[in-house]
Amino acid sequence: MRAPRLAALALILFAFRLAWASQPENSVSAPSLPNAPQPQIPAQASVPAAEPCRARSSGAAALTAAATGAAASGDGSSARSASPQPAPSPALRPTNWYARFTDGPQVKPLTPKEKAWLAVRNVADPFNAVTILGSSAIAVGSDADSPYGPGMHGFGRYVGVSYTQDLTGEFFGTFLIPSIFHQDPHYHRMPNASIKRRIAHAIYQVAWTQGDNGKEMLNYANLVGFAIDDEIGNLYVPGRETNLPASAARYGTGLATAPIDNFITEFLPDIARRIHVRVVLIQRIINQVAKTSGPGQ
Repeated sequence: MRAPRLAALALILFAFRLAWASQPENSVSAPSLPNAPQPQIPAQASVPAAEPCRARSSGAAALTAAATGAAASGDGSSARSASPQPAPSPALRPTNWYARFTDGPQVKPLTPKEKAWLAVRNVADPFNAVTILGSSAIAVGSDADSPYGPGMHGFGRYVGVSYTQDLTGEFFGTFLIPSIFHQDPHYHRMPNASIKRRIAHAIYQVAWTQGDNGKEMLNYANLVGFAIDDEIGNLYVPGRETNLPASAARYGTGLATAPIDNFITEFLPDIARRIHVRVVLIQRIINQVAKTSGPGQ
């Protein structure tokens, strides 16, 4: 009876021992701290290996290598092909000082803004000022009894009237009327035509000229502009007859003398080229005299 009890007690103790041994140790012991995270090392981009610096050849070494290559090739063709030569610059054309006086634009027609600028440039031209001052001094000095009066007072009035006439003519004849009718305000020369053809061209250009589109058209700047200039001049030019016959006579005289300006523009550059003299000043003076024979007339 006692032996089975001891055997059962021993079996119970052994089972309890196994149960105690099967429990985890952390359930009995104090909880431990969590493990520190492993440091994450970012992946670095692959850096290309540095190449050794190439030694630069000195100027003497470069010249020596070039000379050696030229001698080995037997001729200078390879050396010339290795170093490209700059293209030669084109020869500069001589400046044509008559371009702005003698001919119109050959690339594109003038816009109204460009026509206005051309009128301003013609009025402000230094040659135009010299012409007006010189003609005013001669007119007042030769006629002390003129409607402008003698001395500096008469000279100042004559200069003012001349400039006013010039401003009026340029405004209507170079800017306003050519802009309205799309007319080219320039005179176009014919330097390669015969003398007779050029004379006829200068005469009929007074009434028949070129438009902005390159086609021929009536010269409204002369046919209409001369009449407008004369009627406006009747308002301020002293000593002028303002009746209709006098105005018609001045209008006809203006159209009849207008070819003189075209003759000068057409032929004077050829004469100046032959005698090798720059006579732009003379051209401008004659042009001014041809356009107006005096404010009082």
